[in-house]
Amino acid sequence: MGSATTAAGVPELASDLMLRDLEVKGAEGALKARLYQAGPAAVKRDTLVVFFHGGGFTGGSIDEADDFLGRLVSADPTQVALSPAYTLATERPFPAAVEDAHAVLVWAKKNKAKLAWSGKRLVVSGIEAGANLAAVVSLMARDRGGPALTGQVLIMPMLDPGLSTCSMREVPVCPDKAALVDKVAGTCAAGYRGYLPNAADRTHPYASPLQSSRLKNLPPALILSAEDDPLRDEAEQYGAKLIKCGITTTVRRLPAPPLEQPGGRNDCACYFALNEIAAFIRGADGTEAPSHDI
Repeated sequence: MGSATTAAGVPELASDLMLRDLEVKGAEGALKARLYQAGPAAVKRDTLVVFFHGGGFTGGSIDEADDFLGRLVSADPTQVALSPAYTLATERPFPAAVEDAHAVLVWAKKNKAKLAWSGKRLVVSGIEAGANLAAVVSLMARDRGGPALTGQVLIMPMLDPGLSTCSMREVPVCPDKAALVDKVAGTCAAGYRGYLPNAADRTHPYASPLQSSRLKNLPPALILSAEDDPLRDEAEQYGAKLIKCGITTTVRRLPAPPLEQPGGRNDCACYFALNEIAAFIRGADGTEAPSHDI
C-alpha cells in the first residue's frame, strides 16, 4: 500500500496525511514533538520511526522534516513517524541531546496508544547531527537493555568530531564547490565546538560512534552519503565498520544535495532515496545481505 508518485517517482503527500503536535518526555523534562501518519486514524501501525532533525547540534527544529516525513508515511501508511526536539548545545552540551534521544524512545515504548503504534517495530533515523543521535541511541539502547530497535537510518551523518576524513579536508578544484565544502566543514566544526566543549568527550563512543570499538549487536542500518558532501567518507567508513562487525548494512551515495539551500539535505533524501528508505524501514529485520554501493 502506498501513495501516488510524482513524475520523478517521489511519493506525493497523501490526502489523509495528518500532522499532530504533542509533548514527549526527554531526559530532564518535556520536549516538543510532531507525529506524522496517513491512512485510517484509528488503525495502529506496526512500525514507529523516530526521526531526529539536523542543525549541527546547535540549531534546527522539528519543522524542517515536515515534507520528508510526510512523504515517508504517505509512501507507506503502515509506518507512523515521530520527530522529537532535543536539547541543543546552546542550552546544554553533550550528553544532553543523546540522553534526550534515549529518553524519547523509552517514553514512546510506554505511550504506544498516543502514537497510533502497536509497539511491534521501532526504527531510529536522523539527518546530519540527528543521524549522529540515531547512531548513538542505537548504541545506548543496546547498552541499556532497550528499547529494542529493528533498524537505523542514517542520512548524511556527522560521526567524526575530529573532522579527519579525506572528504572533510580535501578542497575541490571548482571554486564554487570549494567554497561550499568549506562552508559545510566550518559549520560542522562550529557545531562540534558547541556540542563537545570538553575535548576529552570527542572520543566518547556516544559522541563519536565512528571511533567506537563495540559495534556488534546493533540493528540493521541504511546509511546514505552524498556526492560532494564533506560528510560522505565518515558515513561510508561507519557503514564498512558495521558490515565488518556483522551488522546487516546498506550504504548508498546519493547525487550531490543542494547544500547551499535551506533544507537541502532533507530534500536530497526526500527526492533521491525516499522510496528506498521506506522500503528499508518496512523490511529492516536483519534478513537482507550486507550491501555497499557507492
